[in-house]
Amino acid sequence: MIFKNFEGKLILRVILLCVTLSTPAIIILKGWPEALVFLLPLIIYQVFELIRFLKQAQEELNQFVESIHYRDFSRYFTEKHDSAQLDALRKGFNEINTTFKSINREKETQHQHLQKILEMVDTGIITYDMNSGEVLLMNEAIKKLLHVPFMKTIHYLQKRDNVLYAALMNLKPGQNKIATAHTSQLDKTPLKVLLSATTWQSDGNRYKLVAFQNVNEALDETESQAWQKLLNVMTHEIMNSIAPISSLADTLKNRLKEAVVTGATTEDFEDLEVGVGTIKRRSEGLLKFAQTYRNLSKITTLHLNQVNIKELFTNLQHLMQPTLAQKQIRLNIVLTDQNISLQADPNLLDQVLINLLVNAMEAVKDVPEPEITLSSSIDSDGRIVIKVIDNGAGMSREVQEKIFIPFFSTKKQGSGIGLSLCKQIVMLHRGTIQVQSEEGVGTVFILRFG
Repeated sequence: MIFKNFEGKLILRVILLCVTLSTPAIIILKGWPEALVFLLPLIIYQVFELIRFLKQAQEELNQFVESIHYRDFSRYFTEKHDSAQLDALRKGFNEINTTFKSINREKETQHQHLQKILEMVDTGIITYDMNSGEVLLMNEAIKKLLHVPFMKTIHYLQKRDNVLYAALMNLKPGQNKIATAHTSQLDKTPLKVLLSATTWQSDGNRYKLVAFQNVNEALDETESQAWQKLLNVMTHEIMNSIAPISSLADTLKNRLKEAVVTGATTEDFEDLEVGVGTIKRRSEGLLKFAQTYRNLSKITTLHLNQVNIKELFTNLQHLMQPTLAQKQIRLNIVLTDQNISLQADPNLLDQVLINLLVNAMEAVKDVPEPEITLSSSIDSDGRIVIKVIDNGAGMSREVQEKIFIPFFSTKKQGSGIGLSLCKQIVMLHRGTIQVQSEEGVGTVFILRFG
């Protein structure tokens, strides 16, 4: 409406000028040429006023454009001016400035709100230009985490902590990665941080936001709990061997003392031989236990080949069939796709599945109709899923939490090493192994490979 008023005044001036310019022709036709002497000054005045009006409007517009260019929205255009015709235009400029000022205030409030949130969160956040490396934002948490008050470019981190810099550069959007950060150059105290990243594009530039979450304490606590569970199991196993050995050694010592006093008989020698033999066997058992523990760290490399799941299941069925038939256990093979294959070490993958099948056979031995199912499918994320399902006795939640701990076993003769090795092998394949079980219903071991 404001600019329409300005436009209306401009059109009115032009119309009046056109009427004034048309008047001389009418005067001449009427035969009043003397009247032109009075009309000429009026024409000159109207042209001058039109030029002055447009020039003032242009100056006002230039000032407004300048204020927009420099984002100076505090400039005020006086509406009560010598030239009242431009009041409407100035009022329009003031309204636009007021609107921009209001938008800027809202943006500033939102920016301060975001800044306060970023300062309060414990997660370190850094944003940088992926082309130039210029750092756009660093919150207080990242400054404290890295002991860096300021970084102009992300490449500064390369000189300070090259390992962390490489992990950050290789981090893909949506990916999570645990990396090691060092708090300072003087004190190379390592911290475990969980890195996660996202990227976006604006005005042709690509930006990357990386979140640093300190998981050192959480990992330490988890590691401590894992070691505690491991030590509990190891202590239990070792005590089971040490206690009878100690007791037997004490008995043999007393028999030797009696033999020295009363003289050794054939029966004494036989008892001593049996006792020493027992101590020897239990000592060998402890050595075997320690050797088994060492075997946990032996598998470190894979010999990868393309493994067809159907062929893998068929070979396992042929291998296990005599034992299955002897124990009257039914084995089902379920394949949703006959051509599923994955990159794996066939020998190690065989070992994992054999171990799981042996455990399943042990679990169903007391079931009236024992049954084991080997299945393979592809999940919604495109990962290959292998399941070993049994309808055995199932496991309690407490047992499920411990079955992957080295040396934990529910079997009297078990070493407790099988499932630990299975997990290590699956993790080397960048896969996961999980267990789902319900007492009285059965157990499912789920292997996922990306």
